[in-house]
Amino acid sequence: MMKMKNHILKTLLLVLALGFALQASAQHTFGLSGGAGAFTARLYPEQRMRMNIGSPNFGVSWRYYSLPRFVGAVGADLEYMQRGYSFGYAYSSSMDENGMEQREYYYYTRRLNTIMLPLVWQPHVYLAKNHIRLYLEAAFTLSYNFGGDYEYEDTGNGGDYEWKSVRDNRFNYGLAGGGGFALLFGRYEFGLRARYYFGYGDILRNRNKYYDNATDGAENPFKLTPLRSPLDNINLSLTLAYRFNKDGFDEWFFKPKKRDRSKREFNFSHAGDTKASGSTRR
Repeated sequence: MMKMKNHILKTLLLVLALGFALQASAQHTFGLSGGAGAFTARLYPEQRMRMNIGSPNFGVSWRYYSLPRFVGAVGADLEYMQRGYSFGYAYSSSMDENGMEQREYYYYTRRLNTIMLPLVWQPHVYLAKNHIRLYLEAAFTLSYNFGGDYEYEDTGNGGDYEWKSVRDNRFNYGLAGGGGFALLFGRYEFGLRARYYFGYGDILRNRNKYYDNATDGAENPFKLTPLRSPLDNINLSLTLAYRFNKDGFDEWFFKPKKRDRSKREFNFSHAGDTKASGSTRR
């Protein structure tokens, strides 16, 4: 655990150092982000799930912008976010006046900490005389999970989650997509971003790999481990970025110079001399 934390710290320092090392380039930005969101999981076989709202997220970002505006930017983020899931592990039932069964679910909630590395492509357009930037995002994500806690809603019992390498996956991967806008002024841009993280890797090893649910502690509510357990997040974040080019944003709105044909002159006398010279040579 200590070695993994050291690796994460070294990675963070490397990204920060890279961002500052690129200050001399006019097409790079370094940014900060922070906000809140919601998390859930896609368990299979399907379970009664509930979205949890209010999970924090914050991070740093680096972008490289190309001059053609529709190509946009590529870059990487390094983020912390809270992930997890709530599922109805038990329920009580009653019959309504029409004879239909009504169920009241009791939820088990697990929260965990995640270091996320999205590799981002961000196409964009500029509006309002280049003072507003609208963009879309697509990203491939890698993540490392650690820590966290759990809670049984009906009893209030819970505590720190005990990770087991034979049961829990610390590393995951997935995709992300979203969009946002930014207001441009001087060397800075301030904006709002929405992003959905779609997990592909499972947080739990499936039942074909882990059978010891009956001997686990209260942190494991499953009688049978789900076959699939990817995590999803949706985050809303405020962003602040700094561009390293000294001329601010004006330098980025590249327009090729048009050729002014009206100023082109044709020397008729020179052309006549050339023609005459050609006739003499014959």
